[in-house]
Amino acid sequence: MFPAGILFLDDWQFQKMSSQPSASIAPPDHQLPPSVEKPPRRRRHRWIWAVILILFGLLFYWIITQHGGQPTANQGGGRRMATGPIPVVTATARSGDLGVYLEAIGTVTPVYTVAITPQVTGVVTEVHYREGQMIHKGDPLIDIDPRPFQAQLQQAQGTLERDENLLAQAQMNQTRYERAWSKNAIPRQTLEDQEKLVLQTQGTVKNDEGLVAYDQVQLGYAHITSPITGRAGLRLVDPGNLVTANSSTALVTVTQMQPITVIFTLPEDNLQQVMEQMRHGHRMPVEAWNHDRTQKLGSGVLTTMDNQIDTTTGTVKLRATFANRDESLFPNQFVNTRLLVTTMKDQIIVPSSAVQHNGDQAFVYLIQPGAGAPAARGPQGHGTNQSGTTAPSGVPPKQVERSGAAQPAGRSAREGGSGAEGPLYHVVQQNVKTGVTDGGNTAVMGIQPGDVVADSSFDKLTNNATVFLSKQGIPRTQTTISGENTAP
Repeated sequence: MFPAGILFLDDWQFQKMSSQPSASIAPPDHQLPPSVEKPPRRRRHRWIWAVILILFGLLFYWIITQHGGQPTANQGGGRRMATGPIPVVTATARSGDLGVYLEAIGTVTPVYTVAITPQVTGVVTEVHYREGQMIHKGDPLIDIDPRPFQAQLQQAQGTLERDENLLAQAQMNQTRYERAWSKNAIPRQTLEDQEKLVLQTQGTVKNDEGLVAYDQVQLGYAHITSPITGRAGLRLVDPGNLVTANSSTALVTVTQMQPITVIFTLPEDNLQQVMEQMRHGHRMPVEAWNHDRTQKLGSGVLTTMDNQIDTTTGTVKLRATFANRDESLFPNQFVNTRLLVTTMKDQIIVPSSAVQHNGDQAFVYLIQPGAGAPAARGPQGHGTNQSGTTAPSGVPPKQVERSGAAQPAGRSAREGGSGAEGPLYHVVQQNVKTGVTDGGNTAVMGIQPGDVVADSSFDKLTNNATVFLSKQGIPRTQTTISGENTAP
């Protein structure tokens, strides 16, 4: 009854007391001579500590027996066996289509990104854009002092006008020499020299025209406009800054936002099924989700793929285009992509949480009318309810009801001790073969549409366990079992 530590302490006290010689036992205080000192009162203190330790031991034993000594249904671990009906949330198998998706991580990549650098040297006089502004093609961005370029253009134009007049004079003299030579008034050499002079002047005029065109281009560089439609970045220059021609420092960056693309990679093992869809001209939808897959950012289509596989990673790059009308996709953003390769038609779909696994075998718990009878259950998963009707595995509850199965009355907490109100059912373990999984749903083979399966309390469920339908969490579209709507 007492802790071992307390017994050990008492033995130690007893041995110490017995080891003392009999002569050392002091007589009463009134019999001691005046010259003998009183021994210390350690014995009394030791008994006080012993009593305290005994009390602590008794308190510890009481706590253990009251809170930790109650036996459980299964002390050996594993699945806990329930002593009464188990509340379960149900789900109904349905027939529908399920998509085959390939998921990958992608990067949002703009179709066009322009970093505008100065083409001429000069002083910035005006900045027309605002940071983050949506600008259109041809909108003014930055002005550089144009006066030096205007002066160069004017000088080139003056040189061109002079040379054009010289050409006109040379052509006029050539006409005179031709008339004089026709009358033998001048030698042939004079006429030929004049013809070559006209050709030389024409070359000079053409050179002047090129200089004028070049100065016009330089003057145009002083007025910078947007080459594309997109969003302007942060302002990098201010009025009064001196910029240098062909500098690596950008004056402004413009990025196209609509449309925008996402580049993602897929393993080479999935390449053939994607290429097969592209060869047949199918437009494969692509979805972009945020990093934790809680928000859909946009829907697009697969545009193209790269022309080679990356040998270092064994993947191939693909590009999808998104309209991005709400600008939810931002350049260089990391997203999760889902490529819809094909759609499986007429599949039997159940929630993925309702599918359980025992090694490599998948199974579900079918809800059947009537309380379970463990002694009457055979090895093939057939059971007998309280009314004596056999409920074969895989048969929907509504079919059992139509066959005339009797429905037991509801059992209250006073009768069953479980607090279950309403009819009782039992579960039948049904093996299934799983297929495609998407969005929390799984395609299975082995059950029929309309079958009701358990979707909770799997730590308590066993084959043929008695259950009742939990009112909390049952969808309002739940199938009616035995004439009662299970929706709250």
